[in-house]
Amino acid sequence: MNQDLIPSSLSDLYNNMVAGFSVQFENLVELIVTPGWRQHQLVIIVVLWALAFLLKLITQGRWEAWARSRTGWPKWRLRTLVQLMQRLTLVYFVVMSWALYLLMQHITWPSRSYIIGVVATLALAWLAIALVARLVRNRTLRRIFKWAMWVYATLIALNLTDDVAEFLDGVAISIGDLHISALGIIKAVLLIGILLTLARIGTRAAERGLMSNDDITPSMQVLLAKGIQVLLYGAVFMAAIRTLGFDLTGIALLSGAIGVGIGFGLQKVVSNLISGIIILMDRSIKPGDVISLGDTFGWINALGARYVSVVTRDGREYLIPNEDLITNQVVNWSHSDKFVRLDLEFGTSYDDDPHNVRATAIRAVKSVTRVLSGGKHEPVCHITGFGDNSVDYVLRFWISDPTKGLTNIRGNVYLALWDAFQSEGISIPFPQREVRLLSDAATQQVAKE
Repeated sequence: MNQDLIPSSLSDLYNNMVAGFSVQFENLVELIVTPGWRQHQLVIIVVLWALAFLLKLITQGRWEAWARSRTGWPKWRLRTLVQLMQRLTLVYFVVMSWALYLLMQHITWPSRSYIIGVVATLALAWLAIALVARLVRNRTLRRIFKWAMWVYATLIALNLTDDVAEFLDGVAISIGDLHISALGIIKAVLLIGILLTLARIGTRAAERGLMSNDDITPSMQVLLAKGIQVLLYGAVFMAAIRTLGFDLTGIALLSGAIGVGIGFGLQKVVSNLISGIIILMDRSIKPGDVISLGDTFGWINALGARYVSVVTRDGREYLIPNEDLITNQVVNWSHSDKFVRLDLEFGTSYDDDPHNVRATAIRAVKSVTRVLSGGKHEPVCHITGFGDNSVDYVLRFWISDPTKGLTNIRGNVYLALWDAFQSEGISIPFPQREVRLLSDAATQQVAKE
């Protein structure tokens, strides 16, 4: 490379970039104002855009009717179709401009289709960027991505990338062997954005694949999904560090020293993280299980790296730290199987036949829809003792759907017992007290005593 062409300062870089832009702008102005095929190309571009808009008006109804009939398509394909429908004019323009450009490249001089090629390239780039940007969920990041990619595509179409890259590379700071330039930062940001998007897409695809595999237990599905997520995002982090030019050896030594200090302040976080890994590996609980922890009763909605989400019957979602599930006693109503036995205690009068009471109670509990019967799940009723006011019984029955609630099934069984006892004439006693009124002589006798 000629040493005379190498800029010696940032000012020279700026002047070179401005000169490059000026040359390109003068060429563009000359293309527009000079009579001949240059102006003809501009007219052709305007006509193509008008035709594209006209085609949109004519065919939009048919395209919408065809799109509504695509009921069996996956969601990502339907979303892409909706995006194309919203940019139908641009789609028609891209197709017609590229077809005309390729045709003119073969039948006439290339200079007579140069402007059409530039505009066709920009239109295709804008369409592609608009579609790809939908993968970025964050609205602010999506706008930044759109504008950055549109500027980059415009520079490529106008052949200004080398001048701009040279200028941005000159805007830099150097610390020892570390050289960080504006161009390097922009490349790193774009690379990180693309890799993060790909990592998110890959993580979700892996989760869907794991969740659809019935041969893998739910806890292992969550563990594998978390492992894939850590690997992908860890690879993105390492790539970002290397792109910025940092030395990973120095970072490893520094992170080791800092990690010792931070570890003391993050004991609970690390404890919850390790507890979460243990829970996933020993499969003691899994999504969908019904658990009781203290006063909290509900089913597990999700297993996280730091906590477990438990949803109760009243719609509340409790975030229970993983450490609490390891150190405290947890009742898992559906750990080994989905069957749960419930016990109800009640009492009847001494005047009622115990044999009739037991038979009536079993018939009543069998009439409740969620109660199981037959085999080892047959309801039973036993006498548990003779109380002060009643004969005490316990009614035991089984259900297979604890996620639908326990209090409501108990209430339904109590109501069925009440109706059955009313029809059989069986009474449910309650404590009674007698109040005796003493005569005056008896009162005086008590006072003397």
